Amino acid sequence: PYPIHTTIIDDAEKNEVVEVLRDGNLSGFSARSGERFLGGQKVQELEKQFCKYFGVKHSVTFNSATSSLHSAISAAKIGPGDEVITSPYTMSATPSSVLMQNAIPVFADIEDRTFGLDPASVAERLTERTMAILTVNLFGHPSRLEELKKLADKHNIILIEDNSQSPGALYHGALAGTIGEMGIQSLNYHKTIQTGEGGLVITNNSKLTEHLQLVRNHGEVVIGQIEHDDIVNVLGWNYRLTEIQAAIGIPQLKKLDYFNSVRVGLADSLTEGLKQFDFITTPIVEKGCTHVYYLYPIRYHEERLGVSRSLFVKAMRAEGISINESYVKPLYLDPIYQQKIVYGNKGCPFSCSFYGKDIRYEEGLCPTTERLYYKEMIITDICKYPNSENEVEEFLAAVKKIANNIESLRNFEN
Repeated sequence: PYPIHTTIIDDAEKNEVVEVLRDGNLSGFSARSGERFLGGQKVQELEKQFCKYFGVKHSVTFNSATSSLHSAISAAKIGPGDEVITSPYTMSATPSSVLMQNAIPVFADIEDRTFGLDPASVAERLTERTMAILTVNLFGHPSRLEELKKLADKHNIILIEDNSQSPGALYHGALAGTIGEMGIQSLNYHKTIQTGEGGLVITNNSKLTEHLQLVRNHGEVVIGQIEHDDIVNVLGWNYRLTEIQAAIGIPQLKKLDYFNSVRVGLADSLTEGLKQFDFITTPIVEKGCTHVYYLYPIRYHEERLGVSRSLFVKAMRAEGISINESYVKPLYLDPIYQQKIVYGNKGCPFSCSFYGKDIRYEEGLCPTTERLYYKEMIITDICKYPNSENEVEEFLAAVKKIANNIESLRNFEN
């Protein structure tokens, strides 16, 4: 069996947590105006450290990346009747954050190099109702952020980056997550660094920051008690991070570059070893970008090897290799979009009178996404810490064994 993914929890995290326990304040938040509205000492220290690492002015912590996404959509003043263009090839929370604001996710196709939103597809789906582009920096590589930002600026809408899988990745000298108006980071337990659960939004916009802080902490109860000139979209939730989680996050952030270096080193070895096999396309790293390999995506070419992707993956698993056929099903094919029922049984937000359109989520909507899902994509997490070169060598040995004995597999499949 492969090692279970973990991050190094050592004396640095333990000392930070013990400090919180000795202090006795496990949460520094209070849902009323005053110094505790913005959280405790560790929460604010973690936010400062994220600002420093990403080179941004503001950082707002949340209890998950999902709540971070929702809060970002809310802070952008998106609501009933509005549309947000996003990816169908991602964790469900990305488009769900749009539904949480009674707005409509519009799925654009992805491209098969970075697996981010295809700017050409985004341009085709822009309407007078489009309020934002929510791209996903998937698997560890930035989307085509410059092209997406130009589209957003041209149409006077905002670009938001879901950077949960790509912390530390570079895009033309800037860190992924800092090109859009807001960048979402994840501290979920299976991410590169973690606090168990948690998330953040980074931004250089002070107005968005203020809204994010209100949404995080029951903002509606402090309006009228604090100086604030705009009460739109300040309905808040309890999206607050605890002091213990924040305490763990402070030393975890210091380890991010190390964890990324492990992943990159293993990925580079795997890529080099896989060059000999023409039925596999290894991850592409675009010029001016870096890849931090949250996952290692492979494009499989069935016609070159002569056996189905499904059988190839089964054969790899029979050799004990950690590998999965495809990634997620195109999200617009999930029941929530097929049946168009989100709140109660009235069909909102799709049947909302503020929208007044019929949006269709059907097969064929995003051809590249569907091709990758049904035919080409293979995912492995072999590059994650604490895996080592031994696991990479096993992976390569398994592929070689299959290639050298391909006739037996072909006969088996026939």
